[in-house]
Amino acid sequence: MKATAKAKAKKMVSAFQRIWIGLSSRLSSWLTSWLFRLRKMALPSRLSSGLAQLPGGLRLWISLLSLGFLLAALVGNGQQLLMIRLEAQAWCWLALAVGVSLLSLVVNGLAWGVIVGQLGLKPRWQPLVANYLTSNLRKYLPGGIWHLAQRVQLLRGEDAPLEQPASASRALLAVLLDPLLAAIAALALVALGGWQGGLGGLALLPLLALHPRWLTPLLLRLERREAQRLDIKVNGSGQQTLAATPWRSLLALLAFVLTRFAGFACCLQALELTNSLAWNDWLASFALAWTVGLVVPAAPGGAGVFEATLLLRLAGALPEAQLLAVAISYRVVVTIADLIAAGAARWDLGELRQHEAGRRIEASAE
Repeated sequence: MKATAKAKAKKMVSAFQRIWIGLSSRLSSWLTSWLFRLRKMALPSRLSSGLAQLPGGLRLWISLLSLGFLLAALVGNGQQLLMIRLEAQAWCWLALAVGVSLLSLVVNGLAWGVIVGQLGLKPRWQPLVANYLTSNLRKYLPGGIWHLAQRVQLLRGEDAPLEQPASASRALLAVLLDPLLAAIAALALVALGGWQGGLGGLALLPLLALHPRWLTPLLLRLERREAQRLDIKVNGSGQQTLAATPWRSLLALLAFVLTRFAGFACCLQALELTNSLAWNDWLASFALAWTVGLVVPAAPGGAGVFEATLLLRLAGALPEAQLLAVAISYRVVVTIADLIAAGAARWDLGELRQHEAGRRIEASAE
């Protein structure tokens, strides 16, 4: 009975692998075409209409495929996962992973401040980063856009963490540049893994999109699409804000991705997998999986997509049970970090409001 169940589980894993690889190859082909025809920036009409006709939409099907693949992998490797025992030192590494992941969230908030500054807005750093961290939890809500909506509303509001509230167009531009530049920075790290059958060279191509000639039309299209999704009226364009390549913002987000990987590396250390691959291979694989989890429309927070991509990317290089263990532990670590960061930021905002209210009272008394 056990052998039969194990054989069925292996068949399920194999089936999901074939489905996911097929989907990934189609996605990769589309990305390649998009990079070489960046000015058009639109899916072919037949493909767009075909995706729109999927019951429940493309997001639902990618989520189901990713989570189904993980579930099949968990069933097939359940016994090996249960055999993993963590010693005290491993728990210390996981605790350190939570701390480093917390640091990466702060770095991400600071990088967003750099983006805001490059757009000609003057941020008030403490409330800006704190509000960024509190909005981060909304990425786990169904739809995957509510953290973006809150940030746009934040920059436009009277209490914006800026010297002056931003216009709708500039606020939306600041919000869109964050994930776009983060994805470009992460893909550049994929090249550190070597040629990889051409993937290393392909991953560097999005850097060309940083030139204002390409970045401006791309952002204008994204701005129109997201404004419609978020029900925001945008007047004018953001072309005047893109006179120079946003290198500072890119470097800031590169620091964020590297700090994110440091948290992942702590999980590798906890499970004693650091010697299984060279560090540049680990970094390249993590960067690819993280980017796919960021840009592919799927489950809230990229849950399932990151893990499935990591498993498929390193299939054959390591036992699947070990990859599952590190992927699951990293998911738990970053979720805990998100919760702690949001709670601490909310408390900090409360203290900041009380301090500002006290200053107003003192000023009025004088």
